[in-house]
Amino acid sequence: MSRMKRTPPRPLPELDAALLSISQSPGRELSSIAALAMRGGQIVYENAVGFARIDANDARRGIEATPDFLYRIASISKMFVAMVAVKLADQAVLDLDRDISDYLGYPLRNPHFPTSPISLRMLLSHTSSLRDGGGYNFPETVALRDVWLPGSARFGKGEMWAKNRAPGPYFNYCNFAFGMIATVMECATRVRFDRLMERELFAPLGVTATFDPASLASAELARVATLYRKRTEVNGRERWDTSGPWVPQVDDYTRAAPKPRATDAYVVGTNGSVFGPQGGLRISLRGLRRTMTMLMNRGQIDGRIVLSERAVSTLFTEQWRYSRAALDGKGNRAEDDEGEGGLFNAWALGPQIFLDISEGRRGDRLVEGGGFKGVGHLGNAYGLTSAFAFDPSRGNGIIFLVGGTASDPELNKGRFSAMYRYEEEILTAIYRAALV
Repeated sequence: MSRMKRTPPRPLPELDAALLSISQSPGRELSSIAALAMRGGQIVYENAVGFARIDANDARRGIEATPDFLYRIASISKMFVAMVAVKLADQAVLDLDRDISDYLGYPLRNPHFPTSPISLRMLLSHTSSLRDGGGYNFPETVALRDVWLPGSARFGKGEMWAKNRAPGPYFNYCNFAFGMIATVMECATRVRFDRLMERELFAPLGVTATFDPASLASAELARVATLYRKRTEVNGRERWDTSGPWVPQVDDYTRAAPKPRATDAYVVGTNGSVFGPQGGLRISLRGLRRTMTMLMNRGQIDGRIVLSERAVSTLFTEQWRYSRAALDGKGNRAEDDEGEGGLFNAWALGPQIFLDISEGRRGDRLVEGGGFKGVGHLGNAYGLTSAFAFDPSRGNGIIFLVGGTASDPELNKGRFSAMYRYEEEILTAIYRAALV
């Protein structure tokens, strides 16, 4: 692929209208949509509709969303963590296949498979046998060794470990794995995770991005989007009201500034989960644009090398693929190849590989009718849904960020994939207007 030059995105009023229409669909409104498209390595569309911050007294008013607003992008964050992990491996600071016990300074094993070492490669590809059953985000006062070591204070029933699936061959999507990755990265570098991400990735990229909103300057904090849902929680149960008000879920700083994710008392290398490496990155659509441009350009942007070509190749090398042979006795996917309704079919070292599979309302197909394969990641948390997907061979890419949902997305399943219907609509609208 040739080196790419940047050109301003062209106006696509029909796509603006389509996204606005999707966001205003009666009974399943979306608070905002920020979206972009790249074709042949060029940005051809970049815009936003709706409100990044909604007036508490009038849902028809607020601060309009723009490509400059920072969103908490949920699980796309994992791909950024993976970029730094492969960069450190490329620099021989980390070894992707080394027993992570060597970095942590104590032996760490799934107690059900005590002879099986766990590596960063396994953690990045969700094949480590780690599970989310015991939680995945802990305050700085908690040392993670007390969570995952048997007999320790927070081990409990050991729900963070698979009992019948050994590390290595078996895929199971796991948020907690990225708390472990962040901790290993701290142990290897002796640098706090959020600061390491700034040093190794965000600063070289030239983007404003952070895992700790409290670190943002006041002007930057003013353009952090609030995430919304039209739901409340009563006695631990969700209650949705599509005709009710938009309820802030995270990043509502109208009344108080964010508290630091960690204090000066935090001990590096003890608990990387405190920074939310699984989903807590705040970054704008424009920051994601620069990231996609850098990855398409084999690790370079503006003449600077952010990642080596070898690191980019490592990042996107397939590690796991779903096999139809991995079925239980009833013809269902076995636990060793769990796929979120068929959404996960192949994985690299952090990013997902989209194979364009559609099986009714199952599969990882991104656009109606198919035709768009790629690599990247999806996100879903606190009302935010997001997608970052691109085809490096063609230089085509799509990114979208949804800032909030008025209805329970689980009641609006997709028609040709395991995604939500509005995700299918957004991706298909962008694809048809900008990429074909």
